[in-house]
Amino acid sequence: MNILIVGTGYVGTTTGVIFCEMGHRVTGLDLDDSKIQALQNGKLYFYEPGVEVLLTKHIQAQNIIFTKNTEKAIQENDVIFICVGTPKGTDGKADLTFVRNVAESIGQYMNTYKVIVTKSTVPVGTAELVTGWIASKQAGQIPFDVVSNPEFLREGSALQDALHPDRIIIGTESETAKSVMKELYQNFRCPIIETKAKVSEMIKYAANSFLAMKISFINELARVCDQLEINVNDVSKGIGLDHRIGPQFLRAGMGYGGSCFPKDVNALIQTAKENGHPLTILENVVKVNDEQPLFFIEKIKRYLDGELKNKTIAVLGLSFKADTDDTRESPSLKLIEKLAKEKAVIKAHDPVVKLDASQCRTVEETIAGADAVIICTDWEQYKQLDWKSLKPLMKAPLIFDGRNMLDPDEMKKLGFKYGGIGHF
Repeated sequence: MNILIVGTGYVGTTTGVIFCEMGHRVTGLDLDDSKIQALQNGKLYFYEPGVEVLLTKHIQAQNIIFTKNTEKAIQENDVIFICVGTPKGTDGKADLTFVRNVAESIGQYMNTYKVIVTKSTVPVGTAELVTGWIASKQAGQIPFDVVSNPEFLREGSALQDALHPDRIIIGTESETAKSVMKELYQNFRCPIIETKAKVSEMIKYAANSFLAMKISFINELARVCDQLEINVNDVSKGIGLDHRIGPQFLRAGMGYGGSCFPKDVNALIQTAKENGHPLTILENVVKVNDEQPLFFIEKIKRYLDGELKNKTIAVLGLSFKADTDDTRESPSLKLIEKLAKEKAVIKAHDPVVKLDASQCRTVEETIAGADAVIICTDWEQYKQLDWKSLKPLMKAPLIFDGRNMLDPDEMKKLGFKYGGIGHF
């Protein structure tokens, strides 16, 4: 089957190479010259482990091509996946400008029956909007169907998630479109849920919001554990072994970030308000998440006699999580902003993210002369550091573990003062 992927970000590119793996031919469409140039040369312009290897493989096999020619791409492909961004607007709602532009282009250029698939995360009711936008630009009455088929990819694990999904959601009432979608996914071994488009769209928002809620729950609980001298990691393990709860997303830390959770939770909150049913639990989930880096800052200040001014603080990790270069809504950046307001001297490092020229190139350079080290991202290389040999570089042996990734007892044996999230 010939598949068009519109939007070549981490969702679009990952989706494209996975369909190549399943035997389909894929065209990636984007209007950004630099993105197309990089992808044509087999180079990702973003960081996502494993995807570049498959990209190179399928470029060489001529299973995937990239183009800026919108008209030709739409006319030569049977199934069109919309994978463009839906950023948070100033009103908290998802901005559907890019989705609408794609839909109108499809309506303008389509020449035969097409199945149009919204892969982007979109508000409930978007499939109906896309149908209207396409129809409004058609010169004739060429038939088409719109399907909601949300992605459930985790940044840093997108390839694994795409190859081995927990479930596939197909949201459409068209039997023809269902048949096409099931043919596309026939080689996947997971439950396939057939439902209406609105239900599919709600499933995506509900899933991300529930996971965000688990994160904020354990983070708020960690604050109480601090006061009661309880290790929150022990609590997480104890409740996570209950199969009704599960251990995933119960690691206390500095809060969630990235391109999905903050945007999707806020979008669902806005949808609920517009329909007269505020989601007060989710509103508090956002509040806890916004406060979490500030809570950690206050804990650090207590260790430093209540003063951060002129203190040299080494920040390890800038991405919102390990194995990605995404800094959108990153707790690290919120923490750095607060440190700057407190007039601390900030030195930062990340294995992948490069924000500016003043950023340190090595961990050693970052922690040299530091009054304290803060681990903000759970990169494996930080866990594997030889902290014993690094200790003499520091002005004071203070480590604040914002991801609870180090062993507190081991760090204390090495002579460090150690503070984590929910570690007294």
